[in-house]
Amino acid sequence: MVFHRLVLILALLLSADQALALDCGSASQPCKIAAGEYHIAIPAGWQGGPAVMHLHGYGSSGAKIIGKEGFVKQFTTRGYALIAPTGLPWHEGKPNDWAVRDGWLTYPRRDVIFLHEVLADAVERAGVDPGRVVLTGFSRGGSMVWDMACLAPDFARAYAPAAGGFWLPMPKKCAGPSHLLHVHGFADPMVPMEGRAWHNDEFDITVSQADIWEGLQLWRRENGCLSNAAEHEISEGLWRKRWNCENGSLELVLHKGRHGLPHGWTTIVLDWFEGLDR
Repeated sequence: MVFHRLVLILALLLSADQALALDCGSASQPCKIAAGEYHIAIPAGWQGGPAVMHLHGYGSSGAKIIGKEGFVKQFTTRGYALIAPTGLPWHEGKPNDWAVRDGWLTYPRRDVIFLHEVLADAVERAGVDPGRVVLTGFSRGGSMVWDMACLAPDFARAYAPAAGGFWLPMPKKCAGPSHLLHVHGFADPMVPMEGRAWHNDEFDITVSQADIWEGLQLWRRENGCLSNAAEHEISEGLWRKRWNCENGSLELVLHKGRHGLPHGWTTIVLDWFEGLDR
């Protein structure tokens, strides 16, 4: 009897040290929930912890994001799970997109709710710590990050959009302050800093990207930031501003490129995120 008890105790101790294994999340097998699907990659020896949820650009998918081995490893080698949800076609037969607040009201899903459901599933399925999540996104995914930071600031610990901002009509007020790091290409022609209109002839609709600077002004108000940046840094083709704020935080990084992520973007985001708790 004593021997069997010792075997049971040893088995429990060994199982406690084993890494979590997932039955879904690879590039070929998404994790499915009622409103859609997502992919997830976890670090070796993962037993739960922080995560980055990354929203793909227009026409892409979570499978494509998680299939980029080099991109994924930049997160997992630092101990982060990478969660990559997939948008839905914005209209039948059209590319994947996010339900960004842009005045075009035919999106098939409320993505603010969907992303909450994705995170809840990743917490239960993979042991993601909901208090240590940073939401990132590129281009149209970046715009969805701006919306999430404004409409649901408690969703994530911090928000790091790139190459995408608010669309018109721009919100006049947000639900609360946020920690926001925005990265943008100085010469971006797809999502120019000053905004631009986009017209679809098939549906005869026009939607407009808001001015990034106006969006940052809104965040200065929401976060109670001083109007002038407290710090400026120029190095290796990057121009960085940081504001002192009463609540949340606000930083802007401009790079000399166009519509893309600058070299070292992952490091910039994770270093900033980890610095919030110092």
